[in-house]
Amino acid sequence: MPSAPVKPDSYLEISDLWKSFGDFVALRNISLDVARGEFICFLGPSGCGKTTLLRAIAGLDPQSRGTIHQDGRDISRLPASRRDYGIVFQSYALFPNLTVTRNIAFGLENTGRPRAEIATRVAELLALVGLADHADKYPAQLSGGQQQRVALARAIAISPGLLLLDEPLSALDAKVRVHLRHEMKELQRKLGVTTIMVTHDQEEALAMADRIVVMNHGVIEQIGTPTEIYRDPASLFVADFIGETNRIRCRYSDGAVTIGGSVLHTRTAGHRDGADVMMAIRPEDVLPHSTGHDAVKRPNHLAAQVTGMEFLGSFWRMHLRSAELGDTPLLANFSMNAVRRFDLHQGDDLTVELPPDRVLIFAQAG
Repeated sequence: MPSAPVKPDSYLEISDLWKSFGDFVALRNISLDVARGEFICFLGPSGCGKTTLLRAIAGLDPQSRGTIHQDGRDISRLPASRRDYGIVFQSYALFPNLTVTRNIAFGLENTGRPRAEIATRVAELLALVGLADHADKYPAQLSGGQQQRVALARAIAISPGLLLLDEPLSALDAKVRVHLRHEMKELQRKLGVTTIMVTHDQEEALAMADRIVVMNHGVIEQIGTPTEIYRDPASLFVADFIGETNRIRCRYSDGAVTIGGSVLHTRTAGHRDGADVMMAIRPEDVLPHSTGHDAVKRPNHLAAQVTGMEFLGSFWRMHLRSAELGDTPLLANFSMNAVRRFDLHQGDDLTVELPPDRVLIFAQAG
């Protein structure tokens, strides 16, 4: 099998990958390098191509063109059975007529290993995923979280070089999902296995991934660390899809934008003077000041009014309007301490600051 030059830290290399179903192009020009031991999340809305890309990597639904190299080995046209990976599906796909032990041992038995070696390996995995006391139970006797642990143990039983996770937590309730994602991340770090997970859950991707691949309509919108994706979105789609953001139409000129009667400074450059653009700022980046604050002489300070308040536990979601923004609604997340300090109530006036380094500008067509 032909090999490709391996980059120093690269384990999986995807180059110019396309996938078509008849006239429909599901993936176009996908190129991605995954480092050895890295935890990558494919993130995007339904139909964006993330599961199609995972299935191409697995050989379950091969690409129409393009190449995939794993540890320097060209696996582009290899059948799934000859690729080095373990996979966990959203539905768990456990054998209902086999015990936990037999489910985990299934892949090992197909390798022809001695029974004693298989039994030792299964015992290690049961202890690793905290199911030693459930070895003789059947899947129907387990909770959803326990079934997912069995599926994970089965996937890593043969010590694969690559672990593929297809929305593995989506069928679980919120509290179990949060707990299990922490366990899965710790297990991945302990094993050091290169891992790719498909998810549509932004919080899940931000909490678990070393890097996130944001996809939309079959293309990669951005690749970066969770912090980079959230704080420095490369497109309006990424800014809007990851977390929440305020979007306000405005006009760009010389490093600033004009909205209503206000001129706001931004950190984004490169737009044509006079261009109609979209300003984006996250709710938590809107800063409150008292009405006595001298907003007129300070850049990016605006007079606003509280038109609604929602208590969300760790913060207040504030609905604001500012005549200086042409009465465009503005969402802001204020801490409980800030709301208490400024004694804010619905109908109150205040001054808000939109820090220039947190004001992003995108082309409206973006």
